[in-house]
Amino acid sequence: MIKIVLAALLVAVCAVGATRSPYQFIRTSPEEIRWVRDTDGSGVERATMDGDSSKPGLYVIRVKFPPGTMSLNHFHPEDRHVVVIKGTWYTGTGDDFLPEKTVPLKPGAYMKHPANLHHFDGAKDEEVILQIVGIGPTGTTRLRPELGNYTNIFKK
Repeated sequence: MIKIVLAALLVAVCAVGATRSPYQFIRTSPEEIRWVRDTDGSGVERATMDGDSSKPGLYVIRVKFPPGTMSLNHFHPEDRHVVVIKGTWYTGTGDDFLPEKTVPLKPGAYMKHPANLHHFDGAKDEEVILQIVGIGPTGTTRLRPELGNYTNIFKK
């Protein structure tokens, strides 16, 4: 009888583990990425590759900037690790929005955004795609929220 109960328990544990295991391989081809456009009219798009950035735990997201679109100065509560996948990403630090003083990072480049440090970034002449990894929950605090989230550097 004990062997039957143990066998049934083992089957139940394995069945639950098979449907909820965090140790499953995730493969996503570029065509399968589900991009979601921000609702602010900037044209910036995001895709969640793994995890949930609004909850505790590891998350992996991608961000796509259209040409000429840069985020205005902001910060995040957690460290973020960013890799450039496509295009040249322009990065600036500090409280002043100075796109002409940004540092360009090409595909394959890495940048760490330390928690709570002010920065701005985005695309100039071409589309940019980034992959960002962090430990959630995340958030974005704008230094001057009245100016919005993004600006197009080509519109004056």
